[in-house]
Amino acid sequence: MKTDPKEQRSLFPEECLLREIARQPRLSIGIPKENAEVETRLALTPEGVAIVTEEGHSVYIQRGAGDPMLYSDLQYSEAGAFLVDDATEVFSADLVLKIAPPTLNELNLMHDRSTIFSMLQLSNLSAECIKLIMQKKMSAIAYELIRDEQKSFPVVSSISEIEGNSAISVAAEMMSNERGGKGLLLGGVAGISPTEVLILGAGIAGSVAARTALALGAQVKIFDHDINKLRKIQHYLGQQVFTSVIHPTVLFRALATADAVIANLRYINGFERFMVSEDLVKTMKPGAIIIDMSVDQGGCFETSECRTLKNPIFVKHGIIHYCVPNISARVARTSSMALSNIFAPILLKIGHSGSVKSAISESYGFRHGVYIYGGVLVNRLIGDYYGIATNDIGLLLAGY
Repeated sequence: MKTDPKEQRSLFPEECLLREIARQPRLSIGIPKENAEVETRLALTPEGVAIVTEEGHSVYIQRGAGDPMLYSDLQYSEAGAFLVDDATEVFSADLVLKIAPPTLNELNLMHDRSTIFSMLQLSNLSAECIKLIMQKKMSAIAYELIRDEQKSFPVVSSISEIEGNSAISVAAEMMSNERGGKGLLLGGVAGISPTEVLILGAGIAGSVAARTALALGAQVKIFDHDINKLRKIQHYLGQQVFTSVIHPTVLFRALATADAVIANLRYINGFERFMVSEDLVKTMKPGAIIIDMSVDQGGCFETSECRTLKNPIFVKHGIIHYCVPNISARVARTSSMALSNIFAPILLKIGHSGSVKSAISESYGFRHGVYIYGGVLVNRLIGDYYGIATNDIGLLLAGY
């Protein structure tokens, strides 16, 4: 009688299983220390590193990389990572996992034909960096563009949920006297009119922000281009929330009375671009708050300026602006745990495929995250943004 292969595998001694893992192609993964003034998150927590190293892959992490999240070097070392002092050794890995887009100096440390994973924050990714990646025939993958088997965007969904909650926390802080606000309590108490929160974008971040604001007692209005999203959020939150398509007259009236405006309209995946004019911003109440979570893609307001977590706030026309491309980095540990839950399985799949190129060929969802492949720009929207010619990744894959 033949033994089932799975049962037979379970009867192998541990030494045989280790030899089997050793025969699989190993990945060399580098995790550099981020600039703490710009970014505090990491793609892998010690728990995520343990999952990857147990499969025989090598993870090189720069000392102190986990400090902003209170993850010590010892925790990463015990998880199986190699700690290195010099960033050069980290960027020498075949795969480099960053959060902030790479700089020219970082790209110069990387080998030709290697792969860089990062967030696609267009406001922080220069055309020179794009051209250098192409020149070195590297591949570049954006976390936000990766899709899963359900054709959703797991990184966007996970981070958006955190951003929605964080945006309400930021709005509550900025309304206080201590942060230069009007001294309002976000929400409402008996006998006092509730604060008005206007949300642009009925995606996950907008839905979570609306739910949190409603729970605090605020009056919430949500605008979006997509009537189906509005119908869904109305069903989710009930009739207590006001919803509307983006109509100039209706939006004008809502902006005039809003105490806080939270914007999260996404464009990188092809949605119609919308931007609130500077003249409309001038009609808002003095001391009102704008939180632009789309500033990494050009912003939702003409008055928006991309700032860092160290200096996120500025005032223009009497309106307080909070514009950072990574608001979820305010809660770096929670965000990193969410990201690690996504990236550890992705790295294992790449390892099982044998290489990044094989993984790209085998998985449409993973391929969707690629914006530069072997030195060729393959994302049309990014090409239009930088004025660089693009190609079809399907044709490139067919040529390999």
